Amino acid sequence: MDTEAVRSFVRAAELGQLQHAADELGVTQQAVSKRIATLERELNVRLFTRTARGVELTLDGQAFLPHARSIVTGVDRAITAIRPGSRALRIDVLGLRSAQAVVLHDYWRSHPETDLDVVTLRVNDPRLAVAAVQAGDIDASFRSVTDPATLPRDVQMIHAFDSPLELLVGPRHPLASARTLTPAQLRRHRIWVPGIAPRSEWAEFYDQLATDFDLRIDAAGPNFGNEVLLDILADSADVATLVGSRDRYIWPTNHDLRRIPIENPTLAYPLSLILPRENPHPGLRAIISHLGSLTPLPETAWRPSWATTPRRGDGAVEHTSR
Repeated sequence: MDTEAVRSFVRAAELGQLQHAADELGVTQQAVSKRIATLERELNVRLFTRTARGVELTLDGQAFLPHARSIVTGVDRAITAIRPGSRALRIDVLGLRSAQAVVLHDYWRSHPETDLDVVTLRVNDPRLAVAAVQAGDIDASFRSVTDPATLPRDVQMIHAFDSPLELLVGPRHPLASARTLTPAQLRRHRIWVPGIAPRSEWAEFYDQLATDFDLRIDAAGPNFGNEVLLDILADSADVATLVGSRDRYIWPTNHDLRRIPIENPTLAYPLSLILPRENPHPGLRAIISHLGSLTPLPETAWRPSWATTPRRGDGAVEHTSR
């Protein structure tokens, strides 16, 4: 089996675009397409369906992906064994438009010499990300285990940064003209957050947020992605959603959506970094130092009870909790 074809499949699956995969791999889109087509013929299955927005995994593709990742990881480990230090720093983020990816991109722009590989595991249960760190498939993951007592001894979790929440609404929403909002002003308004997956850290976050501030948060209906969510918000007079202040969202100009900061208190989604306790990738120290330099939240900010405590001092990597 052609391992470069398998690598092309993995990156196309993670990025959702053949062109993006080609750009990362340093080849043409045609080359990536041919590699995947050859792989599909060899496996005698279709791995992707083509859509107007890119590619989506078929059921066979979903089944093959974790094994393909293992193949790529094995090849990378073999190369690293004979060329120490050759492997890029591989960090898992929740999505390529998430605050974690935005912060990593800002770091890389200031340090373009960094050999950085940003991936998305596409798993909801943070324990699977922990297992990937243990196995060496990734060097670190921007996930939070809400019960740190369950972490294996060889893995640690440290505070990364906090993401202040904003209310995202369309122009017809009754709160659309506000410059800032308080949590109390959100009561009685429907806050729709599709994709709240059971056993995920964000499910626990929204449960506690709704309880502490008496908010109406629901995840009713299927999650068709951000584009559909933005379309619905643009046309709605009563639906809003919550987004992180650093999350990257792009919508047509005629949507006229508004991002409104929430204050008194600021509502913060806590982001942690999971990494090996011993012998972490040497590139992580500079990343952790950069995270520590981000602007802190006001002391009055609300964070869930399980949030990791912001570190004091540069480069600290020991886990603490509130």
